[in-house]
Amino acid sequence: MKVRQTGITVGVLPTGHKNCITDVEGVMVGHVTLDYPLDAAGKEYACTGVTAVLPHPGNVFRQKVTAASYVINGFGKTTGLVQVNELGQLESPIMLTNTFAVPAVTQGTLEYMLAQNPEIGETTGTINIVVGECNDSYLNSIREFAVKPEHAIEAIRKASGQQTEEGAVGAGKGMICFGYKGGIGSSSRMIGEYTIGCLVLTNFGKKEEHQKFHYSKVEGLSDPADGSIIIVMATNAPLSDRQLLRISKRCGIGLGRTGSHFSHGSGDIVIAFSTAHMSEHFTDELTEQRIQLREDHPFVNQLFTGAAEATEEAILNSLSQAVTTKGRAGRIVNKITFTDEE
Repeated sequence: MKVRQTGITVGVLPTGHKNCITDVEGVMVGHVTLDYPLDAAGKEYACTGVTAVLPHPGNVFRQKVTAASYVINGFGKTTGLVQVNELGQLESPIMLTNTFAVPAVTQGTLEYMLAQNPEIGETTGTINIVVGECNDSYLNSIREFAVKPEHAIEAIRKASGQQTEEGAVGAGKGMICFGYKGGIGSSSRMIGEYTIGCLVLTNFGKKEEHQKFHYSKVEGLSDPADGSIIIVMATNAPLSDRQLLRISKRCGIGLGRTGSHFSHGSGDIVIAFSTAHMSEHFTDELTEQRIQLREDHPFVNQLFTGAAEATEEAILNSLSQAVTTKGRAGRIVNKITFTDEE
């Protein structure tokens, strides 16, 4: 269940109708979940997957959206963020998976985009694929490379604008948060006529005391010293890439409110985009016009608040929506119990 169904309310701003990233019109999410033994004894197990976030249902390479990324702590293995920050544009789906599956997911996404755009590498330039990751090796036999390029393609094809499935699904299948089952979480905030949506892949935190949770020891699972989170933030507010960067930094506030301190070995990364303006890949125009929010308007502070609140609630939803999960070597990670749950 969503964390709000347990009686916990995060922040003061209203949520969107679905309370997830797909409340931002046009944004689509797809998952492929791998959950099966890899050997007869069950010692090796595929407990992993792929999640795809599409900024709009059209051709993302030909119609790029404004984007930025922010590295809270850089112990991560992402692809594509250098170009995103240099050009301020996103031209591929944002893909999430486990650490060792980044090459396979990059290849699969590239194959999908090349099939959709035969001009890439021929009559026009190359393409920048964006992939983020977290380490799911406690539950998933990460060295067995269960994720294949075709799983990335399948996740993209499954993407829809419906209510986003959360918890132990897609890239979140094998992830652990605060020592309990984490994974995919999402939330949104309405700010006037605009929406901010957040989707997270959570894999961080220790079992430290927190007023929102009942904690109990999980046998065989040591408290992790480090961890990671990928935060994907979407909005339809007209923002420049620099403004998106400013808002991305506020996602760290929501992360910190849940108990994270961005530890040494943590890959805490935000990828943000706005759907308000699409830049055509093919054009002979020398200039283009954009509308963006004034920097000094009080409304911008509401966007900052929305980013922090949506991030915090998305993280809590990744916990509340997850289920107890069994993975490799018979290991089990339990779902969390919230204080107001029966």
